[in-house]
Amino acid sequence: MNYVTEKNNKVYVMGEIVSDATFSHEVYGEGFYEFFVRVMRLSGQADILPITLSERLIQDGMLAKGKQICAVGQFRSYNKLENGKSRLMLTVFVRELLDEPPDQNPNTILLSGYICKPPVYRTTPFNREIADVLVAVNRAYNKSDYIPCIAWGRNARFVKNLNVGDRIAISGRIQSREYQKKLSDTESRTMTAYEVSVSKLAAFDAGEDFDIDSEFDLYSLQGKVDALAISVDV
Repeated sequence: MNYVTEKNNKVYVMGEIVSDATFSHEVYGEGFYEFFVRVMRLSGQADILPITLSERLIQDGMLAKGKQICAVGQFRSYNKLENGKSRLMLTVFVRELLDEPPDQNPNTILLSGYICKPPVYRTTPFNREIADVLVAVNRAYNKSDYIPCIAWGRNARFVKNLNVGDRIAISGRIQSREYQKKLSDTESRTMTAYEVSVSKLAAFDAGEDFDIDSEFDLYSLQGKVDALAISVDV
C-alpha cells in the first residue's frame, strides 16, 4: 500500500461475517465479492457494514458466516442504477487483511477531503445539534468517493459555518442506520443508510499544513507488517 497517496481514506474494521459472500463485479480479470459484517459498538449495539473483498485475498472457508474478519481498507462510493434512478452506494473496500487484530476500537475511519454540498444543520426535539455534510475524497486514477458524514454538538456548530470547497479532515466510525422509505401512500420499505459518525474534525487550507496521521490516530501499521496478508490495489 502507498501510505502517502492513500492516507486520505483509511478504515479499520473487525467483526463477524453475517451474510453469504456474493459475486459483485470484475476488474481486469480480478473478481470481487460482497458480504456484510457485524461490528460491535462500545455501547453494545452493532453496525452491519457492507464489505467488498478481492478474490485474491480469499482463502478457503474464511468467509463462512460466524467467522471473524479483521481488515484495513477504504470507505468507497459508487453509483448504482435502480428503477431508472441513480443511487449512491457505499462499501468498505478491503485493501489488506490482518491475521492478528490490534487492541483498539473495531470500527475506525480517517478521511481528508472537500465539502461538496452545503452542510445541513438541525436540532432534534431534545435540542441535540446535528449537521449532515457530504465529503468528496480523492482517490487514485482521478476518481473520488462521496462520503456522507454526520457531526454532533460542537462539531455540528463548527461544520454549519463551512462552505462548499472547504477542505476538512475527519475521524470517527462508520455506522449503519435503518429508515423507512415511503414508496406510496400505503407502502414503505425499510432501507439502510451508511454514514460516518464524526468524533473529531478539522478544517485546513493545504495538505502540507495538516498531517492527518499525526492529528488523528487510526491504527499504526508500523511494526505490524508481519501480521498482514497479501494486499490488493485497485
